[in-house]
Amino acid sequence: MTTKERAKLRSIAMTTQPTTHIGKNGITDEVINQISEQLQAHELIKINVLKNCDFSAKEIAGEVAEAAGAEVVQVLGNKITLYKVSTKDGVKHLLEI
Repeated sequence: MTTKERAKLRSIAMTTQPTTHIGKNGITDEVINQISEQLQAHELIKINVLKNCDFSAKEIAGEVAEAAGAEVVQVLGNKITLYKVSTKDGVKHLLEI
């Protein structure tokens, strides 16, 4: 991902609300499945790491992205932004392929 693409995704993410929350149970298979489904539907999602989680957002961003097959766009505070090109029909692509 180029810096221009990352900047475009970051600007889109500024108005996006978190769709997934990671709490005291941490990263579970259910959370990864939910993230993968959301990435297929929207391509760009935000994850909120709650304060009762044992790890910080920076610590788990790479692990979540790898498990979901996505790229980390940014980690800002307790929010993680992920991007993955959707293969689902009818999804508007955010970046040209």
